[in-house]
Amino acid sequence: MTFFSRAGRLGLAALFTGACALSMSAAQAQTRTPIRVEPTTPEPLVTIEAPPPPDPVSLEGERYVAMGSSFSAGPGLRPAKPGPHPRCGQSQNNYPTLLAERFGLNLTDRTCSGAMTTNILGPWKEIAPQIEAVTPQTRLVTITIGGNDLNYIGNLFSATCHYRNANRTPGSKPRTCNAVRTPQNVDYARVEMQMNEIVRRVRSQAPRARIVLVQYLTPLPPAGQLCEATPVSPEHAAIVRTIGKRLGEITDKVARERGVLVVEMNIASKGHTPCDGENAWMIGSPAGYNGSLGLQWHLNLAGMRATAQDISWWLINSGIKEINPPAYDDAPEVQSQDSAAAIG
Repeated sequence: MTFFSRAGRLGLAALFTGACALSMSAAQAQTRTPIRVEPTTPEPLVTIEAPPPPDPVSLEGERYVAMGSSFSAGPGLRPAKPGPHPRCGQSQNNYPTLLAERFGLNLTDRTCSGAMTTNILGPWKEIAPQIEAVTPQTRLVTITIGGNDLNYIGNLFSATCHYRNANRTPGSKPRTCNAVRTPQNVDYARVEMQMNEIVRRVRSQAPRARIVLVQYLTPLPPAGQLCEATPVSPEHAAIVRTIGKRLGEITDKVARERGVLVVEMNIASKGHTPCDGENAWMIGSPAGYNGSLGLQWHLNLAGMRATAQDISWWLINSGIKEINPPAYDDAPEVQSQDSAAAIG
């Protein structure tokens, strides 16, 4: 009613003004009195400044829980982190530790090599469910998971074994190799369901926490570009690439539907595979490798630093204050345009 009443008043005013204008025109025509038009002074422009951005929020001393598998734990990457479960293979240089140092966070590192989505939600022999560490006081949670459910990196170890058997010296004894497994649609569906449940549980247990899904780094170069450091057949490489692609799509979908951040290290690392020499963020399986840089087919120090850097970039740009910028001189450049997406 208000709109129509106001419109009605405006309409009547217009009609009234028009009638007056017609009357004035008629009078002017009779008297032929010239009309003087007074110059109009333009109103000064008013510049309204945008309010300053809010001050960054410090999470110093707040609780941070890291969950996931070996790509977050850092097996073989020195120095090893002491803890009650040495088989988890946690490193003092894994990305959760580097991230906690940068933001002054109180880290509870529950990452464990070999973990699957079921080991986040439920126990794994003597190891309690990773998600039990998430409490209402938790303010940050990072998750790298799903690869072991699909035998993503395990297939690389098996494929390497088969490749070396096929290329062994005549007369040498072949190794016993596990099969390279091709996941079925039901396997991918189960990972998606489990990942959704993980995010739902985290949000339920820690309503104030920022949740970050961190993608697996890309372990192989594009088709036709395999090298000595990636000793797998083209056929097996194709299986691994397909797993990585579909796992990445699932992780993106869960992040989008659940409204959480996803850091796409699968994209950022495409030019940093084991075949990229000094720029590599991952260790392949070169002949004679002694394990000094970390476990084969896993992240090296540069890869862990790059992952921490990309997560940090997005946290800083979402308003979190960095407390301790990295002191190392060779800090990797952030892949800000192609490595992450703020979803939701």
